Amino acid sequence: MRNPQPKEWTAHQFSKLKIADYKPFMFVDGEGVRCSIYVSGCLFACEGCFNKAIQNFNYGVDYTESLENQIIEDLSQDYVKGLTLLGGEPFLNTQVCLQLVKRVRQEFGSSKDIWSWTGYTYEELLEETADKLELLSYLDVLVDGRFELSRRDLTLQFRGSSNQRILDVPKSLKNNQAVFWDKCIDTGSY
Repeated sequence: MRNPQPKEWTAHQFSKLKIADYKPFMFVDGEGVRCSIYVSGCLFACEGCFNKAIQNFNYGVDYTESLENQIIEDLSQDYVKGLTLLGGEPFLNTQVCLQLVKRVRQEFGSSKDIWSWTGYTYEELLEETADKLELLSYLDVLVDGRFELSRRDLTLQFRGSSNQRILDVPKSLKNNQAVFWDKCIDTGSY
């Protein structure tokens, strides 16, 4: 597993603007029915990563306007609660993710929530580049932290290891500290 210094890894340096997969109408990538986009590329290289193939920034297909339009159409269904950004690493693919989350907010306001998984901790993101901070500002819920195989716990809600947290991003930003999502049923062991 790699641990970057603040601003060491930038999306502009690594992203190839590719996505590994798009899965509409998922039930496992956050609360409720979700549309999940898996971006390509991750540098954390966590031991035991369940998406190892998509650590490669060249994996998958180009992000296109056609795909974005499909995501928006899928999100427009009343039963869909929101969008989930996964990977790979969304914060190393901010060009794709920012374009999409801005469009989601333009089309739906706050009626659809936006979740993201990241290998960064919330505190690390606060010391990161402007594009990463901007992406963070659009999120409702963040599942943060690198997957740690030695702390794997498959009983945890929406995460794989006990060091990871489910955070309420607006409350965290307002309170200037990490605030757990109020529907988190287990807080792990940090």
